[in-house]
Amino acid sequence: MPLVQVVPETYSHVLAEFDCLDPLLSALRLDSGRLKCTCLAVSRKWLALGTSAGGLHLIQREGWKQRLILTHKEGWITQVACCPHDEDFIAVATSQGLVVVWELQLERRGPPERVSVSWEHRGQAITALCWDTSTLRVFVGDAGGKVSFLRAGSSRLGKGSAFVIFPVQTVTTVDSRVVQLGYLDGRLTVSSLSRCYLCDTEREKFWRVGNKERDGEYGACFFPQNRGLLVGQPPLLYCARPGSRIWEANFNGEVLSTHQFKQLLACPPLPLITHRNEPHYNPAQKTPQSIAYPKLLYLGDQNLLTWTDSAIYIFTPQNGQVLLWTEVKDLVDVAVYRNELFCLHGSGRLSHLSLLSVERCVERLLRRESWPLAAVVCCMFQHIITTSRARKSIPMDRLEHLRSQLSPSTHPELIGQLEEVISKLEPLDSASSSRRSSISSHESFNVLDCGIYRVISRRGSQSDEETSSLINPSISEEERLKEFSFVQEDDQVDHDPQSSERLEAERSEQGLQFHLPLSFRPKPPRIALQAVKDSVSSFVKKTTEKINTLQMNSELWQRPEFREGGQADMSATTASYSEEIDNEVYDDMPNTEADMQELRSATERAISQIQDPWVLLDPVCLEETLQEWLPVLERILGPVELDFAVGEPNTDGPGEEKWERDYLNTSSEQQEEEGSPSSSGEPPESVTEEKEDAPALEEKEDSCDSAEKLTEVLNGATLSEPLRVMAPEPLPPDLLANLTQLATLYTELSCFRKQENEQQGLGCTTFLRRYFFLLDQERVRRMCLLCHQERPEVQSSFTEAMLALTQSSKVVEVIQRGDLLRSLRSLRELQPWSAPPLLAHFHRLYEKHGEAAVRSFSQFYPTITPADVMTMAHQSHFLAYLDNLVQSQTEQHRSSFLQSLLEPESLRQDWLELALTHDAPQHCDTLTPDGQPRWRSHCFSWGYGRLLSLLVALPADLSSKQKMAETCRSHGYWMGYVYLCRELQRRTEAFSTICKLDDISLLEGPDGVEPQTLDEWKLLIQLCQQGTAVVDSEQVTGMNGGSWSNGSADCSGRISPESLTLMLARTAGPDQAMAVLEECGVQLVLSPHSKLVCELLRVAEKRQRAMIQTMLERCDRFLWSQHA
Repeated sequence: MPLVQVVPETYSHVLAEFDCLDPLLSALRLDSGRLKCTCLAVSRKWLALGTSAGGLHLIQREGWKQRLILTHKEGWITQVACCPHDEDFIAVATSQGLVVVWELQLERRGPPERVSVSWEHRGQAITALCWDTSTLRVFVGDAGGKVSFLRAGSSRLGKGSAFVIFPVQTVTTVDSRVVQLGYLDGRLTVSSLSRCYLCDTEREKFWRVGNKERDGEYGACFFPQNRGLLVGQPPLLYCARPGSRIWEANFNGEVLSTHQFKQLLACPPLPLITHRNEPHYNPAQKTPQSIAYPKLLYLGDQNLLTWTDSAIYIFTPQNGQVLLWTEVKDLVDVAVYRNELFCLHGSGRLSHLSLLSVERCVERLLRRESWPLAAVVCCMFQHIITTSRARKSIPMDRLEHLRSQLSPSTHPELIGQLEEVISKLEPLDSASSSRRSSISSHESFNVLDCGIYRVISRRGSQSDEETSSLINPSISEEERLKEFSFVQEDDQVDHDPQSSERLEAERSEQGLQFHLPLSFRPKPPRIALQAVKDSVSSFVKKTTEKINTLQMNSELWQRPEFREGGQADMSATTASYSEEIDNEVYDDMPNTEADMQELRSATERAISQIQDPWVLLDPVCLEETLQEWLPVLERILGPVELDFAVGEPNTDGPGEEKWERDYLNTSSEQQEEEGSPSSSGEPPESVTEEKEDAPALEEKEDSCDSAEKLTEVLNGATLSEPLRVMAPEPLPPDLLANLTQLATLYTELSCFRKQENEQQGLGCTTFLRRYFFLLDQERVRRMCLLCHQERPEVQSSFTEAMLALTQSSKVVEVIQRGDLLRSLRSLRELQPWSAPPLLAHFHRLYEKHGEAAVRSFSQFYPTITPADVMTMAHQSHFLAYLDNLVQSQTEQHRSSFLQSLLEPESLRQDWLELALTHDAPQHCDTLTPDGQPRWRSHCFSWGYGRLLSLLVALPADLSSKQKMAETCRSHGYWMGYVYLCRELQRRTEAFSTICKLDDISLLEGPDGVEPQTLDEWKLLIQLCQQGTAVVDSEQVTGMNGGSWSNGSADCSGRISPESLTLMLARTAGPDQAMAVLEECGVQLVLSPHSKLVCELLRVAEKRQRAMIQTMLERCDRFLWSQHA
């Protein structure tokens, strides 16, 4: 590998490509010669790709998942634009001149709708689309120079607003083809082939920017000034000019200055940091470049972006400098969002680039373990990496770790250059010069967020004496501080999706040092505690004099034991004692062959007995058979401690176990004190403080409820019984199959046995942990699903066992890296799936990613069922999983699919209450203090409204529907309550609720509760009169809020005697409607509009009667003519 060229010190940023979008295009079938990507747009949430077949693919940027595809039969897609202030709207232009505005309706989980269509530019090629920054308005420019705009209606703005057709208006017609449109703060900029125009859309005023014309494609864009001291200043306007020039104009179109970049572009290009090829910087100077900028885009923080078909250029116009320019081949279009660039190439390929500082680029490469590429960037930008400012994001130990990851055989020159860079590193700036001077020349340091100075010794710069001197109490204190900071970082929970990447980088940065091989790192505490436990077990079995001679040292910690119970006693002081213990162990070892023969005969005898249906179907006989087989299994395959329990019975009972636990804790505390810095002279205060705090802790424990006590007892039992997932010795396949059948049968029998009868044998949890290597994992999983509420300890033990059993899987390494998409891809590659191992991996994913992981579990159905997810996830997270699972089905199959999941039927009520209590409106917003509906409270949006509507509409018996209706009423879910009242024929309650909600649309349509008889009409009119005063008082006093964020404030759909009269007039006629009003005693004065409607209905009724009479007469004459 040749030496890496160093770039000049003027460069501080790079363009880098971290993600490859080729698999995305391949999945969308956009990499073929027949179907290609023609245009693109990007927003915070979406990546929109238009195709040559008229389809628009909407890709969710989080996870790169395709969410929607919008089809157009009016030609291929030429332009697409995402609404910047409402990502539920997107504008599309086709090759035939059609402009469509789509409303995606993702929040309401409805199908996308065309809310606005324009044929104003029919037959013209549409060259530019631009959204208004505050309203739902789209500006359109075409090749003929015409600029128009169309408004988009939305059903969220109120009832009926989605059906309002706004007229398309022409803004202006310029002299030539429109190249680029831009909009900001009420001003529209139109850049054509010859001029740039500025338009005030509110006052309908136009200005020409500058006096000189041009000939060619030149762009223009607004430049917000909302940073630093420029906050509050009006935006600027930048217009491209020939000869690599850019005009800078104010918000009124007056040219302020001209920026000339021709000579500045004589510098060599910076390489693109990508995995596709190795970056190479050529320091040879270029000739001045005279470029026509076809478009200008605002990028990141105060930067301007433009491009040609072969390069990308980024300027900082505030100081008139070139930030960088990079050669990128075959560019067709570029879309930007903040500092991200999405490039469309002539071949249809997509590339995702990011504008980053050099430090940030190196940090992301290190996090992705791209070691050679990170080293090349470090060597190329030495002037950035060696500064003290870079130590905060790239500390010295990470660079040393990077050097250790490079292979000396393949990258010898790169390692040498990286070592030179490390030797030039400057320490992090310090606020105290005295503290800086106290650090020697061969050490560097950085300052932690808590204010602690962390000293880093460079490798190879100390003598052996200095290295050995590091093993002292101060180093132990430093290690403790590192562990403390590491635990703090792990305990943090990331709730901000936009900052997750930054926090992940900080975790990886600070956690990387703990994986380095350090010679002075102490032994893990688990090994020390295991050794102490073995010593205590030996003390219990032998005598007090012998246990006092034991001394725990590091040499004995590494010695293997025969079994966990401690048959091999570890002693380093007396060799005779060790020989005595070894002799006893070998004397007590059973005859393996004889034991296996005895186990086989007992197992075959039990198998033959359970073949009898009278034994298998009788729980008492079955339990007796298994109890006869269990002692043989315990003696041969059980833990070693059981042999000592049989030979030397425990006379002290639980007291001795408590003494053993106390001694274990005391020994571990003494060992920590011996290895801690306090042993050098400070008194051991921690033990005293713990003893003083013990009574307080006991009082707190006594105040806990029974559930917490049960959890503590279960945890204690789990810790006392070791978990064995591997057989202690190989078993023949036929014997193993019979043992699995008997062991699984015993586990199921003991699980569903009453807990007061568990004294007759081993409990379910104990047996499961002791003989998990014999159990059928799938049967145990199904058993846990049935009893997880009554016996949560069984479920936790099963999960712990599966986690231990799958720890060696390669998928675990991928999951630990924290990349959810790669983890799911690895799990999909494990097909055919087996539910128990898959559940173990899901537990790891859930602990690491939370709700985001649970939402992705739906793709593994039916291997993993909702019951499995319910046992591991929080209720709100399970609800998100269930909603995703149901929505993954087609619209016509969702109801039947949800019905198939309701086993047992009681889940319907549980899931209904769960959906009504999460992401739901407040009770005070939907219910009055006396439990009645608030006015228009049904307009509030429910987070899981689609799932609620499916649950309510499912077939059910009478009692279930009545219970669901009461649940919907108590939670204020009035749409479901009205539907259930209609199903239960409780029409009076439905009419009363509708009148209090005051929405006449609930009486109309196929889902409405329309009166069927005149008596029901009379009842409805009377209820309407009673509820009018209550509704008016709510509006006057401001109940339910004065402004509607989730509903509509439009009063045109209110229920009133007049509106009901019009409805009745349409159904039974105006005369019949007025007669019903008189019977109800309602004195109603119709408005002119209502009078006109009634007159029109009378006319229509007369004409209809006359038409019917005419038709009957004609039929009569025809029949008489045939008869004659």
